[in-house]
Amino acid sequence: MTAIEPSFLVSLTSGGAAGTAVDIALFPLDTLKTRLQSHAGFWKSGGFRGIYSGVGPAALGSAPNAAVFFCTYDTVKKLGLPLLSPQHAFLVHMSAASLGELAACVVRVPVEVVKQRRQTTARHLSALTVAREAVRKDGVRGLYRGFGSTVAREIPFSVIQFSLWEAFKKELAAIKGVEHVDPGMTSLCGALAGGISAAVTTPLDVAKTRIMLSDSGNHGSLSKVLKTVYSEKGVRG
Repeated sequence: MTAIEPSFLVSLTSGGAAGTAVDIALFPLDTLKTRLQSHAGFWKSGGFRGIYSGVGPAALGSAPNAAVFFCTYDTVKKLGLPLLSPQHAFLVHMSAASLGELAACVVRVPVEVVKQRRQTTARHLSALTVAREAVRKDGVRGLYRGFGSTVAREIPFSVIQFSLWEAFKKELAAIKGVEHVDPGMTSLCGALAGGISAAVTTPLDVAKTRIMLSDSGNHGSLSKVLKTVYSEKGVRG
């Protein structure tokens, strides 16, 4: 039996721990964001009430979701970086982020569907009941409602985020004359890269949320949802 490489194990455990910590700590903000993006509107979707609705499936799915992403991301980086020159390293980072998101969406989408419906429903339904309703209406496909729109949002988000993160760290290390920046500066670089990525991909996130929350067969395509939102509320929507 082949032994698990230490780097893979580190990616698995640290990615899972980081994903869980972030998802739980920022869950109230995620709830407010989902309600703002929903077709029903913020107040009809619950306003400031029950901001931890749906935290169960989020906590359950965050560790495997993040672990799958970081294991894929680090593995592709490890395999790809030696094959290209340093000036083309960004291509490896972009490919690693894209493949990581594609793999993670297999776990993420069912969790997102259940979580977002819990966040926006006035009925006090358990996560298991929400999942059963989705399967009853649309089969297993119901749990993967919005898979395409999620991939369409997550891949550009991660490509922008991780490319910027790696570039910021490299530039900062060069300015300081060191090989690697300290964890505090790494976190700062990540925060800046993540903020930029989130701002750029918000329209895709709005469409993803609308599709996941829509009734069976009424969600439409990504482009159709974006056009509908634009016709209702303009660019602000």
